[in-house]
Amino acid sequence: MNKIRTGDEVIVLTGRDKGKRGKVVARVDADHLTVDGVNVVKKHVKPNPMKGTTGGIVDKVMPIHQSNIAIFNAASGKGDRVGIKLLADGKKVRVFKSSGEEIKA
Repeated sequence: MNKIRTGDEVIVLTGRDKGKRGKVVARVDADHLTVDGVNVVKKHVKPNPMKGTTGGIVDKVMPIHQSNIAIFNAASGKGDRVGIKLLADGKKVRVFKSSGEEIKA
């Protein structure tokens, strides 16, 4: 079970974007994810007339390692760790480690 999923609001813990918040757009692989507005770089793109793209410098969102982000807890206003809790019916749910309340996805 992934502790951070697509659509979660996260906060960056380390790096040049420290303190920024954004929503998880996609999981690239088991350890990396892309967050909207975080780790944005400028890429130089060649023009390709076959595809109809023009050349120039474009902003691109690059993946960030999941150890550098934490899920955002709106109640405390800070980043929080995620735990897994087993319910009575055998279902697993994600909870905030600090308060123990369930994460609404």
